Parts: sequence; structure tokens; C-alpha cells
Amino acid sequence: QVQLVESGGGLAQAGGSLRLSCAASGRTFSIYDMAWFRQAPGKEREFVGSIRWIGGSTYYADSVKGRFTISRDNAKNTVYLQMARLKPEDTAVYFCAASRSYTGSVSSQYGFWGQGTQVTVSS
Repeated sequence: QVQLVESGGGLAQAGGSLRLSCAASGRTFSIYDMAWFRQAPGKEREFVGSIRWIGGSTYYADSVKGRFTISRDNAKNTVYLQMARLKPEDTAVYFCAASRSYTGSVSSQYGFWGQGTQVTVSS
């Protein structure tokens, strides 16, 4: 079993920055890839980006490409989402997710999820 805990959410102004963290615990040896998703009120969960645990290749949704950066610290079993040039439409609950070997955008392919952290961007 793997547990994921997000932190770092909060309130930011448009144009500002926030960094989210996702700490993994439990059977971390089985984690291969990690992703961030977000869900705004009344909308479906949306893929933000992902990172391979080995090698660190990253993938991003077009809506955040060039503004968000995913990184990881394998020694700390932690993945980060650095968000810059935030927009009001980035307001959502952000979730991290883990998969044995998948970095795509289909949420059902990720077997482990955190509880989410709220990000609110004011205009």
C-alpha cells in the first residue's frame, strides 16, 4: 500500500507562484511514475502533468506547459509541482497520483491518490 500526502496549497494572486509537494510513504519501492491532476468545482478531474520516477522525463498538459514544472526527489520520495504565472482558471483541488508504470492522462490508470490540496488564484 502506498500513501500520498499533498501539501503547499493556498491562496495566490494571478501572476504569482506556488509550490505543491507530494510525499509518498509505504511500499515506495513499487512506485514508478507520478502525476498531478486537478479538479475545479463542477468540472472533471484534469491531467496536469507527470514524471517518470526513473530518469525524470516529464509530460505536461497544454494548459500548463511553460508555466508549471514537475520535479522529484527520489531520496525523499517526494514529487513537486512548481506553479508560476498562475491564472484564476488554475483554481482547483490538486491531487497527486502514483502508478507502477504509466505517465499518461487517464486517471483510472493511477492506482494511488492523495487527498488533494486546494489552490485558489485570485484575479
